[in-house]
Amino acid sequence: MKALVTGGAGFIGSHTVEKMLDKGWDVVVLDNLSTGLRDNVDARARFIELDIVDSKLSNIFAQEKFDYVVHLAAQTAVPYSIDHPDIDCKVNLLGLVNVLEACRHTSVKRVVFASSAAVYGDVDSLPVTEECTLNPTSFYGLTKLTSEKYLALYNQIHGVNYIAFRYANVYGERQGDGGEGGVVSIFTRKICLDQPVHIFGDGGQTRDFIYVGDVAEANCQALTAPQMAANRVYNISTQTQTSVNDLVELLAAAAGKQVDKIHAPARDGDIYHSMLSNQAAVEGLYWRPQMLLAEGLGRTYHSLKKMP
Repeated sequence: MKALVTGGAGFIGSHTVEKMLDKGWDVVVLDNLSTGLRDNVDARARFIELDIVDSKLSNIFAQEKFDYVVHLAAQTAVPYSIDHPDIDCKVNLLGLVNVLEACRHTSVKRVVFASSAAVYGDVDSLPVTEECTLNPTSFYGLTKLTSEKYLALYNQIHGVNYIAFRYANVYGERQGDGGEGGVVSIFTRKICLDQPVHIFGDGGQTRDFIYVGDVAEANCQALTAPQMAANRVYNISTQTQTSVNDLVELLAAAAGKQVDKIHAPARDGDIYHSMLSNQAAVEGLYWRPQMLLAEGLGRTYHSLKKMP
């Protein structure tokens, strides 16, 4: 089976590509390398350097005749979306439409799409289910929500098959400091340099941290999931809350160091508690997270420590 992974040189993309290759897939990676790294791409995959908004994309689809597409390429930085809503819209919406047009004209069997928990906004009731009211508070979240609606209409009008995932706070090896969920990477780099970590507010705020390998496995399982599970949205999460203070202690334990914490004023608009329900994915896709947080953080720390 042949698949295209857009954004395959990025954090989640490169892990997804590796898992697909291990499972015997023929994988082509497409990335413009604006945030991804060429070195992240597994040597077993073929690489094409191209932007998803490029008109040449349709020619690549026509030549390669992909069976499946994992669409991960996106502008993922929330602050950047606030300052540059036009670029955020161009990449996340026009880029998606460009991919979907190529998919429908070449009869791609299924698109797996990376949405985001940012579509929810601030929700009072936890865990957050897929049926919760959607009220994004950033242009990034808005483009992800709009993307989900494009997918639903492309399925309704053109028969394009899809599964969309709203990821919780993804962490793991190769994560940069930008985009969503970068707090683990930021803290880990500080600890590697024996610098204090800066915490906004009292550190009691909680997040649902999920290991990138579990996310990559969900992407793989979605490609061949039964048709009855398709054409809907799933949360991909651990359904567990971890406070920022506890996160620092777990990272300190992984590093075997005492970590100094500096508290700064809480940031306006930050959600205090967040946790996503994963029951729909567990029941519909037979997927469940495997990595324990302490082990995953240890892997992340030691991977970063080895980097020059």
